[in-house]
Parts: sequence; structure tokens; C-alpha cells
Amino acid sequence: MAAQPKAHRPAVRPSGAGRDAQPEGHPDTHPDAHPDAHPDAHPDAHPDAHPLVAVYADESCLGNGRPGDNPGGAGGLVELRHPRTGAIVRRDYWLAEPATTNNRMAIRSVIEAVRGLSTKGAHFRIIFTSDSRYLIDGLESWVFGWAARGWTRKGGAIENLALWREALATLRSGGHRYQWRWVRGHAGHPQNEYANHLATRAAASQDCSGGLVPSQFDAWLAARTTRGAARAPDPFPDSGSFIPARAVPDPGVALPPSAATRRG
Repeated sequence: MAAQPKAHRPAVRPSGAGRDAQPEGHPDTHPDAHPDAHPDAHPDAHPDAHPLVAVYADESCLGNGRPGDNPGGAGGLVELRHPRTGAIVRRDYWLAEPATTNNRMAIRSVIEAVRGLSTKGAHFRIIFTSDSRYLIDGLESWVFGWAARGWTRKGGAIENLALWREALATLRSGGHRYQWRWVRGHAGHPQNEYANHLATRAAASQDCSGGLVPSQFDAWLAARTTRGAARAPDPFPDSGSFIPARAVPDPGVALPPSAATRRG
């Protein structure tokens, strides 16, 4: 993502802020509204019955590629259906690093999302959407080739290898199933634009949410709609549209060469 100036910051809870500030009766105040409390999220449930979660993530690095330390951030919007009402419940997350790159923050965006959804051992079907080709192509294709070559690449050392391994270990340990989707950035996609807002704000302010927190997406969207700068958000994905991706390789094990191209 290109570096962007700091945007006006709406009233958002600081890191680790409690959920008590939501008005009584708000869907987020109900204990079932938390992703981990969904009745179908139990690890023993059939994988196809695990609740669907949509994650929209983005990354930012202010001064990416310039000499010196460039601050960066990552952010994401998590959506799921309330198990009783069917209403869409949203959570935000964001994080920052003082000296980083766009690619590092893209990898961290998926790590943070999965950790946030795995806090109580619940299992989900996760549709993860990002405008980072580096991240999506890496998860869909590159990691299998690297594993088949003993965690090396044809052109030399793997960029951010330690962080890639951390991401793969996180993905494998969560017990979730994943679908990876790419979306063009800065194309007016509301959920992606909001994730970009969270990422660039985190890069500028260098703070972290400390996990999943109640979302300010509705207020952000309303403000943009008033200015005529927003379209309707994408609808929540249909459960039948979920196509699980191939399980990512164990970051500590080299795959046989044939596994680099095998699909499954």
C-alpha cells in the first residue's frame, strides 16, 4: 500500500478498551456476540458447520522503501453473524511497528486476525480478504514451493522467512479452515478502505488494539456516506460460497518436491 497521510481519527477505544461502553441492548453486549461464543464454533462440530467469518485486512508503511526506520501498521475488520439474531457483528483490530515494511505488516495482519479468533479454542471457516498480492499469493502458492525446496527460493533467501513461519504456525494451530481472497486496493471497496484506515492510523499513532475490539465501521461509513465518498458495503458472504484453501505446510518440515504443485 502506498504511504498515506494521517486521517482524522474518530472516537475509537484505546488498546484493550472494554466492551461495557456499548449501549444496553446493542448486539455486541450479548455474550453470544463474541466469535468464540458461537454455538457452532465448538472444535467437535463438523468443519462444514463451523461458523463463517469474513476478515478484511490491510497494511501500511509510512515511507515504505525509503532509507531509515519507517513506521507501519496493519488493521482489519472482522464480520460474523450473530448466532441468534442473524445480525452482522463486527470487530476491529490494529497493530503497529516502528520500523517495518508493507510486506511485513501484510503478514502480521493475518497473524493478528487468527490469534484474535483463536483466543478460546473456537473453530471457524475464515474468508480472509486483502489487497496484498504478496500475502495472498504467498499463502496460496509460494509457501508450498518454499517448503518443497527446504525453505529456500530459487532467487535466494526468502524475505521475512521468520515471520512467514510464524504466520504458518499460527494458521495451523488455530484449527480453522481458510479461503484467501484478493481485492484491488483503493478501489472504493468499503471494508477494504476501512481496513486501510485502521492500518494507516496505527502506522501514524503507533498503537495497538490489543486484540479484537468493538468496531467503529458503521460510524466511519456513515461519515463517508455523508460526504458522498462511500458505496454500500459488500454483503456478508453466503456460507455456500466458502471454498477451503489447501492447508498450509508445517513451517518446520520440508515438503517433497511433488507437493509444490499439488492442489488440495
